[in-house]
Amino acid sequence: MTDLFATLGNYFQYPFVKNALIVGVLIALCSSLLGVTLVLKRLSFIGDGLSHVAFGGMCVASVVGLTQQMLLIIPVTVLAAVGLLMGGKNRKIKGDASLAMLSVGALGLGYLIINRFSTSGNISGDVCTTLFGSTSILTLSKFDVWLCVVMSAVVITVFVLLYNRIFAVTFDETFTTATGVKASAYNLIIAVVTAVIIVLAMKLVGSLLISALVIFPALSAMRVFKSFKSVVICSAAVSVFCSVVGILASIIWSTPVGSTIVAIDLAVFLIFTIIGLTKGNKSFTIQTKTTTSERNENQ
Repeated sequence: MTDLFATLGNYFQYPFVKNALIVGVLIALCSSLLGVTLVLKRLSFIGDGLSHVAFGGMCVASVVGLTQQMLLIIPVTVLAAVGLLMGGKNRKIKGDASLAMLSVGALGLGYLIINRFSTSGNISGDVCTTLFGSTSILTLSKFDVWLCVVMSAVVITVFVLLYNRIFAVTFDETFTTATGVKASAYNLIIAVVTAVIIVLAMKLVGSLLISALVIFPALSAMRVFKSFKSVVICSAAVSVFCSVVGILASIIWSTPVGSTIVAIDLAVFLIFTIIGLTKGNKSFTIQTKTTTSERNENQ
């Protein structure tokens, strides 16, 4: 154990390790905040669709030679999030069909573009890194770190300021609309913020594993806690813990960062499930009767 701490101490001397932990913690925190809402609104797999769009944007940015690829990827993914939200209201193309079309289309076209036009000598390696995270979190530039800090601050601020509205829209969108609140506007905000989180998380776990970063912490917290606030707080703590442990473990044992984080998230979920069963919690059902006072605050 002493040798392990000594090894970690040596690694902390390197700036790339500090940058990876800073970005990892911020991304994990932001993902967990929106993760609870997405799970309860049955939009868990929106992360997959948007991550594939982000992958397509990355392929285009790589081919055209953009130095700061995020400047293209973020706007494209945000537009896709808005399109998915509007597509869900289209009776001709249902929300799940729109998500599937966008996800598969962006992933296929993205790989086709980078395979046909990329000048890189290691296309397979570049694609694998983007899809599964690999060690890209350990090669962050200063721009990537500061962009993550700024965008994370925006996401956290939006969530805190609009907490009551997000709570209301999550549990009873019809009632919220009846009180005069524009639920569609808040749904749009949730979609845009989710898109930003997805783009940031690509560096951490890769585009194919992003949903795990959003879903597992929320589901773990739901095994034990019943109130929305408690679930959000626990989800944030679990997400940050798993990301930090995953990053450190991947550095020490030279394993892929994204896969390591997901494995730890899965292990924590199983532990919380056992705890929930021990406490007699069969399923997650927030007591809607206690939300009346919170509803009144939203009017």
